[in-house]
Amino acid sequence: MPHTISFKQPSASSHLLAALLICISAGCGETTSTEQQAQDNASATEAAGDETKAASEETDANKEPAVTTEDTTGKVLRHAVFFAFKEDSSPEDVQKVVDAFVELPSKIEQITGFQHGINNSPEGLNDGFTHCFVLTFADEAGRAAYLPHPAHKAFGDLLRPHMKDVFVVDYWGTPQPNAPAKALQHAVFFRFLDGADAEKVAEVEQAFAALPSKIDTIKGFEWGKNNSPETHDDGFTHCFMVTFDSEEGRAAYLPHPEHLAFVEILKSVLDAPRVLDFWTE
Repeated sequence: MPHTISFKQPSASSHLLAALLICISAGCGETTSTEQQAQDNASATEAAGDETKAASEETDANKEPAVTTEDTTGKVLRHAVFFAFKEDSSPEDVQKVVDAFVELPSKIEQITGFQHGINNSPEGLNDGFTHCFVLTFADEAGRAAYLPHPAHKAFGDLLRPHMKDVFVVDYWGTPQPNAPAKALQHAVFFRFLDGADAEKVAEVEQAFAALPSKIDTIKGFEWGKNNSPETHDDGFTHCFMVTFDSEEGRAAYLPHPEHLAFVEILKSVLDAPRVLDFWTE
């Protein structure tokens, strides 16, 4: 991906202070050339900041793929994307975005799987994100072809006027051969405390992975660490995808003693969770 170039300029405040001192000493009552230069510099600094931000957003999709060191045998690469839409975007606007995303697998051959739905989690931990999409690639090369693909860029142009926020986490997942055809996906993301003990984090990973053997309403499970080359993960490093075949199954899981015991293990190292549930379409 092209690197965003940042230009460091003298702060606008230092120029304005100098202009103010000159003005006071001269007793001036109108704008001096030095003060005008300071204002021009301040405007330039603000413009440069806006341009840098825009360039960063524009080049996210062109980043080089992350290089993984984990064993990916028998796994696929999941690309989990969540959107929050602007309040002034109409339901029709949002549906056009959804429809355009749904069309991408027919235009980009590297997409080998696609699920989407609207958040229906009862936990209130979605941080305002409402629309859920999980794309599957066979490998990192597939993702690398997808991100700068013209069809994906055209979708981005349609999305941009309506998108309030985006959250993206990629991870290596294990295909679930016995997963229900219509599944309730319970997507759980963790951001751990800075300096969290690595052994404690590993204990959380192992404890979560053990839940399917303890709670029979879990019909599918996979998890992985974020490896997205984009910059939209909000610091979340772990994704756990828990599959149910009904809302009753989820309702039994949330207060289950084994789940509550897992939460106690998690508390000592967790900074924040994020949870989105959706019925696959």
